[in-house]
Amino acid sequence: MMTHGPLIEALLNGEFICAQRFPEYHQQLQDEALKSQINDYLRPLNRTVSEVADGSVFFLSYQRLDKQGREHLRQQFTQTLATLMPLLEWLTLIQEALGHDSTLVPGDTVKLPEWVMACEDNPSLKQRLAHLAKDRFFNSQAETVDAQIKQIAKRLVEHGYLMQPHHDRPYFIVTGKVDYLIDVIRFIRDEENLPVEENPEQEALL
Repeated sequence: MMTHGPLIEALLNGEFICAQRFPEYHQQLQDEALKSQINDYLRPLNRTVSEVADGSVFFLSYQRLDKQGREHLRQQFTQTLATLMPLLEWLTLIQEALGHDSTLVPGDTVKLPEWVMACEDNPSLKQRLAHLAKDRFFNSQAETVDAQIKQIAKRLVEHGYLMQPHHDRPYFIVTGKVDYLIDVIRFIRDEENLPVEENPEQEALL
């Protein structure tokens, strides 16, 4: 397992392993035999490798929910609820602004100049962007569309939903963590029957 130490360390650090951010690690986790060995190694830590339905992203979860695990998950779930609505609004806003037929998927490219232009030319999108940028999660005090979008993109990179391949070029790649986010939204809506609205323009109930 020493060979795969960096991969295990990334998982233990809470990283979401996708083909965009960690292509080598993501490829390694396609190997069921290796994944089984990693799970054996992690068993004393009460951890196991989990993935979303299509295998686009891997992450660690608990093997069994003991008291410590439940408390950690409770804190995690509370944090997720606090960020869910702004992230859902971002997904919807970017879909409309860039004219996509469906929500973003891992590997999609988000070009900031196109996003800026779309919001500048559409008063409704511009107003929604300004409201979103001021949300505590994005925490922008900027007044211009360009600055608001740059702050939103910066926060999304910090939280692993976007990556910027070249820091001097204004385009970003969507990571597999977006699939994890969508899975969480579906779980809350369908399994827990919580009032997460598909239309983020409606009043947030969380």
